Parts: sequence; C-alpha cells; structure tokens
Amino acid sequence: MTSASTPSRKDDPANLTSEIQSETRIVVANQWQLIWWKFRKHRLAMFAGLVTLLLYAVALFAEFIAPYAPGTYSAAHTFLPPQTIHLFQNTADGWRFYPHVYGHKVQVDPESFKRTYVVDEATAYPIGLFVRGEEYQLWGLFTLDLHLVGAVQHGDPVHLIGADRLGRDVLSRTIYGTRVSMSVGLVGVGLSLLLGVILGGISGYYGGPIDNLIQRTIEILRSLPTIPLWMGLSAAIPLTWPPVRVYFAITVLLSLIGWTTLAREVRGRFLSLKTEDFVIAARLDGLRELPIILRHMVPSMTSHIIASVTLAIPGMILAETALSFLGIGLRPPVVSWGVLLQEAQNVRSIATAPWLLFPGLAVVASVLALNFLGDGLRDAADPYQT
Repeated sequence: MTSASTPSRKDDPANLTSEIQSETRIVVANQWQLIWWKFRKHRLAMFAGLVTLLLYAVALFAEFIAPYAPGTYSAAHTFLPPQTIHLFQNTADGWRFYPHVYGHKVQVDPESFKRTYVVDEATAYPIGLFVRGEEYQLWGLFTLDLHLVGAVQHGDPVHLIGADRLGRDVLSRTIYGTRVSMSVGLVGVGLSLLLGVILGGISGYYGGPIDNLIQRTIEILRSLPTIPLWMGLSAAIPLTWPPVRVYFAITVLLSLIGWTTLAREVRGRFLSLKTEDFVIAARLDGLRELPIILRHMVPSMTSHIIASVTLAIPGMILAETALSFLGIGLRPPVVSWGVLLQEAQNVRSIATAPWLLFPGLAVVASVLALNFLGDGLRDAADPYQT
C-alpha cells in the first residue's frame, strides 16, 4: 500500500509567496531601513537605547523630576541616610495604601559626640506623584511648582537617597548633574565630529603632504599622556570665569583631544571610497572637491560615523567626570556627576555616608548604555554582514 506524497513545507505556495515578498522587501529597502531592521534584532542594544533616551529625558526635564532644587539645603539633616519608601500603613481600620517615609531622630554619642540617625516610626511623611513644591523655571520659559515625586506637604524632609554634608538632597543633585554630564558628551562629540570629518576627509581625499601633516599631528596628540595634558589645559582656564564659560571651555578642551580617533576612521574610509566609480564619475562631471566630499563620500559612511560618535560619547562623559573629580574641570556651583563625586573623595566621607557614591552609579549606567548602543549601531551599520 503506497501513501500519497504530501508536498513539503518548502514547496508550499504560501511559504514561497512569503519568501518572495520578504526578498523583494529587502531588495527595495533603503540603507536606513536595513540598518533599523538589523538593529532591532539586537535586544541589548534596544534596551540600551531606551536607557539612553531615559537619561536624556531626565536631563531635559530635570527641574520637574527632581524633588528639590540642587542648592536647597537643611542644616538639621546633614548626612541624613536614605529613607525607605513604605506603601502601606497599619491603622485602627486595618491596612491602607499610604506611600510614606519615616522621619528620623538624632542621637549624639556622649563620648565621641558623633551624630547618628534613628528611624522614628511615630513620624510619617506622605509622598506622592505630581506634588506641589519649590518653584522653578522650566527651560527658562515657564514658572512651575509641580514635581514628579516628593513630599505631599511642602517642607517635609524627604530624601530618598540621603543628604550630603550640607543637607542637600543627593537624588535631586544627581538628576541635575545628568543635564551637565550628558550634554558635555553630546556637545564635545559634536565638535569632535566636525573636526574629525573635515580633517580626516581632507587627509584621506588629498593624500600627499597634507595627509602626512595631519597624520603626524594626530600621532603627536595621541602620544601625549591624557591626564597631564588635561591638567595643563585646564590650568589655563581663569578661576574668575563664570560657570557657563568654564563649561564650554572644558567641552572645547575635550573635543580638541577626542577628534583624532574619528579622523583616522574617516581617513581610512575616504582612501577606499575615492577610487569608487561614483566618486570618479562625479569628478569627471566637473564637480569640485568639497561637494564631492560632502554630497557623495560623507553620506555613504553616515552609519559608520553615527556608530563611532555613539561610542565616543562615553569617553567624553568619563573625561568630564575625571576632570571634575580631580578638581580641574567643572567646579561648584555647577552640578555634574564629577563635581558630586568630589564629596566622596576621602574614606571618612564614604564611611559616614556611602550614598554619596550614587552619582558614580549614574556614570556607570550611562557609559554601559551608550557602549551597548554603540555596539548595536556598529553591527547594524553594515546590514549585509551576517
């Protein structure tokens, strides 16, 4: 008895139609669609991208998200430890949903005169979302007093991640520091991108003596020790400069050092692209060198530039943090992650208030997110590579 042959799944007309549609979709897709289709398969990079967007959203809406202003202090709550959030409260009528934190009592050791905080469960401060608090200027345009999270009653001491030596809220200062530290990376990489693309493109396109001059300059800059070079350049910034001017000066200093890697990558790509048919055709059509570079060669490597820039931002953030931590970068009253980490420079501060290291966790989270995002973009930049 012979059994009727069944068609294989490969020969199924529905599957064949689906495969043809998929291949057609890939053939007619442009470069950016191919990059996106490959990038979204990288789950870690997608998660890192969401974290990065969240960090920049925090930087953009810092006044609204932070419970307090960065300079708000309370001498009665110096080195106040983090307060745990309790969602329910036991009352005479039973448990009820009542988000709150407990207050603290101060005890002084009669021998060492050391102040210690003891949780006072008799005192509860209600907390909530979208509460009224200190007034602030959102982007310098709108005067508001609405905060994402904080004490329901304005004035209650609520410090979810503790307070520093002046009684300032560590969480609020870390949120405000996100704006400076993350924007230094963007602005610094923007300037490095401009220098790297222009000088690297000129070096790779023209070659000869111009290429030798630019490459020797890059080698000299890359051979210099980074920290002493930063210290020397930062020492040239006058102490009398306002914080905003110091901020831009530090950004420019980081950019003058960080453009060399991107310039080398652009030069290598230009050396391979300048002999391609579309570049030769543009040259034969009488197009000048600058339009050839900007209209034809740079767009062909845009995806690689984006990936390189994304991987360069963490270096800028770490450089600003290191400079500010060493006291040669941004200085108070500017609030950045590096400036905040100055509070934890000695063992005594860390032993007394380990929560002062929380800005360091923000640095680690941002650098890891940007690195994973950059790796995903670098892999997706060549969508034809399997």
